[in-house]
Amino acid sequence: MKTLILYTLKNISSPGSRQIQLWHFILELLQKEEYQGVIAWQGDYGEFVIKDPDEVARLWGIRKCKPHMNYDKLSRALRYYYNKRILHKTKGKRFTYKFNFSKVVLVNYPLLDMASSPFLLAQNHFNGEVFSFFIFV
Repeated sequence: MKTLILYTLKNISSPGSRQIQLWHFILELLQKEEYQGVIAWQGDYGEFVIKDPDEVARLWGIRKCKPHMNYDKLSRALRYYYNKRILHKTKGKRFTYKFNFSKVVLVNYPLLDMASSPFLLAQNHFNGEVFSFFIFV
C-alpha cells in the first residue's frame, strides 16, 4: 500500500491574483460552499462535475482578467492537464473530471477552507505560514 503526503504552502498567489493555475482555481471553487451549484465533488475519489460550465468559465475569466473566456477555451486548458496526469475526463459523464491525486506531490495555491475537504489530515501554523498536510492511500 502506497501512502502519499500532499501539502500546501500559503501563499504564492492571493485569491485575487492572476498568478494561479486552472486546476488550483478549480480546487478553490470546489472548497467553497457558495459554488456547489456550479461545480461539486461527486462519485469516485477526486471526481468532480462542472454543473454550470458557462459560469465556471466566466469566473475563470474574471480571475485571469480575460473577459472573453468561455467553456471551449477553458476545456482546452483542462485537456492540457491530461498529458501532465493532473486530471482526466471521466468517460461517459458529461462535464465530469477526476483529479489524479497520486501524481500530485506539492501544490502551491492560496489557503482554502480545507476543513470540509475529505483529504485534509492536519493544518499547522509556523512563522506566519500555514501548512496543510494531506494523506492519500
